[in-house]
Amino acid sequence: MDAEVLARRCAAVMYERDRASQRLGIEIEDVGPGRASARMRVTAEMVNGHDIAHGGYVFLLADDAFAFACNTYDQVTVAAAAEVVFVRPARLGDELVAEAAERTRYGRNGIYDVTVRRAADGAVIAEFRGHGRSQDRRVLGDQISGRVR
Repeated sequence: MDAEVLARRCAAVMYERDRASQRLGIEIEDVGPGRASARMRVTAEMVNGHDIAHGGYVFLLADDAFAFACNTYDQVTVAAAAEVVFVRPARLGDELVAEAAERTRYGRNGIYDVTVRRAADGAVIAEFRGHGRSQDRRVLGDQISGRVR
């Protein structure tokens, strides 16, 4: 199977199971081998006592893009570690875009960088680095007629 097609199939199966992303309105916009982008609008429920987006939601968006990027090879991969640097605040109504890119894969490990930007002006909101570790399972599992059983 073509690598681009495989990556998109893995993302579709993951998103179908991902209630957290769905409930928060996170959309997976683009996916390919070792890369993914995700989009989210900052809602009133995401704003903290300083009238800015809670850092946990910014981290979650970056983590989502990371997760979709590192699972594009049909190998279940989970976070082993992650760190974030908050560059500037996001505010109510801001639409944020997280773009994840694979830096390297070695053995069962991988390193991915994610930049979160404000969609309106491209301003960098956060930089995230995730370390993934592959498991002995397939994202697509045993498929019958395109459905996971």
